[in-house]
Amino acid sequence: MITLYTAFVAPSRQAIDATRGVLAKGVAFAAERGIDPATLTNARLAPDMLPLGYQVKSVAAHSVGALDGARSGEFRPDMGAYPTDFAAMDACLADAAAALAAIDEGEVDALIGHDTAFVFGERRVPYLAEDFLLSFSLPNVYFHATTAYDILRANGVPLGKRDYLGKPRFKS
Repeated sequence: MITLYTAFVAPSRQAIDATRGVLAKGVAFAAERGIDPATLTNARLAPDMLPLGYQVKSVAAHSVGALDGARSGEFRPDMGAYPTDFAAMDACLADAAAALAAIDEGEVDALIGHDTAFVFGERRVPYLAEDFLLSFSLPNVYFHATTAYDILRANGVPLGKRDYLGKPRFKS
C-alpha cells in the first residue's frame, strides 16, 4: 500500500543520500585534480541560477523542511545563508537525513487533509498537505538534487545515472 510517507519521505531520503554521494565524488575529484574545492562549490549552471550550496540546502529544505511546514500549516522558503563548502553541504544533508529517519510514518500519514500554505512574501498559496508535499516539494527535491548533480557534472566530476539515482528501494 502506498502511503504519504512512502510517497514522500522515502524518495526524499533516497535523493538526499544520492546527493551526498554526488558531493563525495565532487570532493574526491577536486582532491585528485588539485582543484580548489571552492571552484566547484561556487559553480552554477547559468549566471541567473544559484550555486551548488544553495541547491544542496534546497534539497533539505524541500524534504524535511516541507514536512515541518506541513505540520505547522505553513511553509516559507528559507532565505538564509546556504553552505559554502563541501563539509557544510554534507552536514546539511546528513541532518536532513537524520530528521527524516526519525519521523514516524503514522505522523506523516496523519497530515493528509490538513491545510498547508506556501508563503512567499505577501503571496500565500493554499494546499492540502499531501498536495503540497507531492506536487510542490517533492518536485523541488528532485529539481535541486538534479541541479547539484548537473553543476558537478558540468565541471568534469565523473558522475553517471547511478550516482543520481542513489540506492533504489528493492523488494526485501
